[in-house]
Amino acid sequence: MLGIDPRAARYTWTAALVLLALGTVYLIRGVLIVFVIALLLAYLLYPLMDLFDRHLTAKTRTPALAMTFVLATGILVSFGILIGSVVAEQAANLAARAPGLLERIRETPAPGPQDVKSLKVQVIGLIQGQLRQHYNDVALAVPKVALQVLSASRNLIYLVIIPILSFLILRDGRNILNTFIDMLDSGQEAAKDTLADIHELLLLYMRSLLFLCGATFISFSIVFSIMRVPYAMLLATIAFPLEFIPLVGPLIAAIIIITVSVVSGYAHVWWVVIFLGVYRIFQDYVLSPKLMSKGVALHPLMIIFGVLAGGEIGGIAGIFLSIPALALIRLLYHRLKKVKAARRLRAVG
Repeated sequence: MLGIDPRAARYTWTAALVLLALGTVYLIRGVLIVFVIALLLAYLLYPLMDLFDRHLTAKTRTPALAMTFVLATGILVSFGILIGSVVAEQAANLAARAPGLLERIRETPAPGPQDVKSLKVQVIGLIQGQLRQHYNDVALAVPKVALQVLSASRNLIYLVIIPILSFLILRDGRNILNTFIDMLDSGQEAAKDTLADIHELLLLYMRSLLFLCGATFISFSIVFSIMRVPYAMLLATIAFPLEFIPLVGPLIAAIIIITVSVVSGYAHVWWVVIFLGVYRIFQDYVLSPKLMSKGVALHPLMIIFGVLAGGEIGGIAGIFLSIPALALIRLLYHRLKKVKAARRLRAVG
């Protein structure tokens, strides 16, 4: 009546609602990241809980959940007792010696032209030169980092909230999904198949990621100990959590390991560089493809884009969540293509 096309109005309202939803998601991205991390933790614990649940006769999952969290806590505590004391001692030793080691690096004369014939000397000389050049920046950054760590202590509440959320997700997740599917008027079978694919994808991703992180810790601790790299256990422990952060984490770990080796006066830094390069090639092109199926594997350009975009949106947490988010988008895209192809076949038939 007013000259407005109903179809155009419907598209306009749809676009407005989508933009409103995206804006709302961006505004509450911090809360959503906490819930997503809790969801991924739940998927990390799910195989163990499912194993207990299959062997128990209880009508609810609560006993299996309790056993899962008790066992997981016991593993963490045992790991902390066995490894924590060594790591803490090495960290305290490094913190006490760091100023003197940096001062020694700054006072060491740069290699002359006759000393830079080999690539080994060039690389080590470059690292030492950067440490000399930025000595004051490094010295000033230490107290700033300490203050940032102290200011971030307010986020320690998430160490309590996230396990609680994971517990609730594991306990009630199936009922929530069933309620969501029952709310759909049509397409319930397609929704069930899509959710089943997402479930398998997240299970595979978290299992593979945990295995990769464990392989990094074991390999680094053994090889660095054999090579007598200073603070071997501390460096392996630092590399373990950084492996959870795609692309950026391993790079930061490598920089920290090489820098600590140079500052500590380790005589075979070149072999550390070679090991890090060989291990990264082995993990990226042999181990990771074996663990990650085609549903999780992404093109390197997509990984770089996701890491950069995730960092802009959510910082470190956004980088960590970028790969599973892209894998989910890829899965939903292929699922949508299958649905459209099925509709076209039905229309032709």
